[in-house]
Amino acid sequence: MLDSRLCRSFLAVAETRSFTAAARRLGVGQPTVSQHIRRLEREAGGLLFQRDTHAVDLTARGQAMLGFAQTIVDTEERAARHFRGTQVRGRVRFGVSEDFVLEEVPEILRRLRRSHPLVDVELHVELSDVLARRLAEGRLDLVLGKRRPGAPGPARVLRREPLVWIGSTATVLEPGQPVPLVQYPMPSVTRQLAVEALEHAGLEWRAACLTSSLTGLRAAAAAGLGITVHARSLVPDGLIELPAHLGLPDPGEVEFMLLLRDATEGPAAALADFVVAKLGEE
Repeated sequence: MLDSRLCRSFLAVAETRSFTAAARRLGVGQPTVSQHIRRLEREAGGLLFQRDTHAVDLTARGQAMLGFAQTIVDTEERAARHFRGTQVRGRVRFGVSEDFVLEEVPEILRRLRRSHPLVDVELHVELSDVLARRLAEGRLDLVLGKRRPGAPGPARVLRREPLVWIGSTATVLEPGQPVPLVQYPMPSVTRQLAVEALEHAGLEWRAACLTSSLTGLRAAAAAGLGITVHARSLVPDGLIELPAHLGLPDPGEVEFMLLLRDATEGPAAALADFVVAKLGEE
C-alpha cells in the first residue's frame, strides 16, 4: 500500500502543477513535498512529473498514478469519518460568480462530495455584487466571487489576479474607432474596470454586445463582435489574451474573495475549506 502522505503530496502537485503551491496547500515546506514525490517515484519505478523551469506536467506513469493515489486518500478519509463517528450533513446555499463555474467549481464540489457525501448543495450563479447582496439578505450561506482590489467589506481575499484583454483570432480593432466591448450588465466588476481603464487612457468605447452569461460572452467574443477583460487564469476556452501591440491599457487586477455567513462549522464551513484549498494557493 502506498503511503497516504506521499499520495496527498502527489495529488496536490498534480492539481496545482506547482511544488510551491502544493506545499502552501498542504501547510508544509516545499522540500517536504519534493521529498515525498521522490519517494513515491522510487516506489512507482519511474518519474511521475516532467519538470522544467516553466511547467510541471504529469508523465504517463503519473497519469496512471492519479487514480490509485486518489483511491488511497479517499479510503483513508472515509475510515477517519467512520471511526470519528461524525459526519457533516445538511444543505449549503452556494453562490458563485459565473467565471468560476466551468473550471474551478467542479473540482471543489468533487472534493466536497468525496469528504462529505451527506451535504446537499444549492448552486446559484450570478454576478458577484448580486450574490453578495443575497448573502447579506440571508438568502445564501457562502459566496465565491470577485471584487475590486482593496474594496471594503468583510470578505476573505483568496488571491489577487491580473486582468487581461481577451478576444479571438477574429478580433479586429479599427484605428481611430471606439473600442467594441462585450459586457456583462451592471453591476459587473470586470465591466467597470474595463471601462475605467479605457476612459483613463482617453480611448472611446462602445457597447458592441451585452450579455448576462459567460456562454454569451464567449460566443460574442469568439465571433469577433468585441473584446472584454477577464481574470488571466479563467480565460474561457476558445478565447485568447490579446497582444500588447494593440495598445490597450492595463485593466489592473481583481480579487477573488469568499463571503461566509457566520458559520464556523457545518456544511458551509466545510465547503469554504475546499474553496480556500483550491483558490487560495497562489
